[in-house]
Amino acid sequence: MRKNIVAGNWKMNTTVAEGVALAKEVDTLLKEKSHNCDVVICVPFTHLTSVKDVIDANILGLGAENCSEHESGAYTGEVSAAMVASTGAGYVILGHSERRQYFGENNEQLLAKTKLALANSLKPIFCVGEVLEERENGSYNDVVQAQIEALFELSAEDFAKIIVAYEPVWAIGTGKTATAEQAQDMHAHIRKVIEDKYGKEIADNTSILYGGSCKPTNARELFSKPDVDGGLIGGAALKADSFMGIVEAFD
Repeated sequence: MRKNIVAGNWKMNTTVAEGVALAKEVDTLLKEKSHNCDVVICVPFTHLTSVKDVIDANILGLGAENCSEHESGAYTGEVSAAMVASTGAGYVILGHSERRQYFGENNEQLLAKTKLALANSLKPIFCVGEVLEERENGSYNDVVQAQIEALFELSAEDFAKIIVAYEPVWAIGTGKTATAEQAQDMHAHIRKVIEDKYGKEIADNTSILYGGSCKPTNARELFSKPDVDGGLIGGAALKADSFMGIVEAFD
């Protein structure tokens, strides 16, 4: 059975001290309230070790927001998958639309990053999604399919370790949200693309998260859809109460 997952993406926010305080608050709330999904926070590289020390790994997963496509070497400023794993993190976000848009990350790089993440026992949260122009011109299904197919060099065994996050780029930080029906349609399409390559069992067991202005007010409707298995949460993850409001959307 695939897992329901709510993952926070803090992006470039919080100092180490602020991040530790936020992580502690989330950890405490998770212990106080019952929840019916896996919960993960993906934090800046600088925070990983400090946050790891203040959370209970049994109830709150820890991830990075990126890793390098290089194993090691003369790449000043880069952080390798092995470095991320050495902090105790278990997850890594790859291919976020902001990385694709602002840093020009392409399918070849993202495949290399994914392979290195898997080799270091990290669970990739692999992001796909279309921009507004692609939504409006009707090419969005093909665009997202091509992004998923970038991973199709992976063995079935390795692909089965991937979490997919669908983020309509036009809905990130804009206040716009794909309707629950639009999200369901795309998640079902993604699952079919996976099924056509890797078979029904792997497709059925792949968690597909929705990312794009998901809030406590709309999470329940989104998560009620059969192919929406949780959320990759940006802004709402920066406050413990709003993040928990989304976690609690899974009854």
